[in-house]
Amino acid sequence: MDQHNIIGSTKLYSGKISIRLDKYHLGDKILEKEIVEHSDSVGIIAIDNKQNIILVEQFRIAARNSLLEIPAGKIEKGENPKDAALREMNEEIGYTGRLTRLFQCYLAPGYDTEKMYFFLASNLRISKKRLAPDEDEQIKIKRMTLSSALKKCISGKIIDCKTIAAINMILNSKNKFARNTVNVDTELCYDEKSIKRGR
Repeated sequence: MDQHNIIGSTKLYSGKISIRLDKYHLGDKILEKEIVEHSDSVGIIAIDNKQNIILVEQFRIAARNSLLEIPAGKIEKGENPKDAALREMNEEIGYTGRLTRLFQCYLAPGYDTEKMYFFLASNLRISKKRLAPDEDEQIKIKRMTLSSALKKCISGKIIDCKTIAAINMILNSKNKFARNTVNVDTELCYDEKSIKRGR
């Protein structure tokens, strides 16, 4: 028998985000928890032709500070994740490009429903028609190498969780690709030597 059955939900607040109160079974206990209902969202890892990652710096009222982040935003009604990623990239950094879906994750599953879809944006081109940013966005664009971005994550200069996850994921993917390339090159060299030796 599933011991995580939802008994019921009550809406506490409705707005751009909503809050509900869930009542549910957990083992032999009955618990209540407030849950933030938030639209799913997208995050974009934009890599320019010099292999720099494009980040945005903007003031975040909840953090009471300016944060360095990947371009990101919520999926609007009627959009799919790819459409939302193209729009957000246009609004925040003024580019379009080829999108490759990388991974998805919940940002704060202990209390929030939001799931983020991450895309790698490559072959970047300046958008022909720049869309207006959201009213609460005042963005500065920052470019840096992926290794510099990783150092900022380690030093605490980048403290946004989605950005830390994205930088580590893309670096891990690049390292795997590089190792596979080395392995293939090594095998080709071995085969060429074998052919020359008549094996």
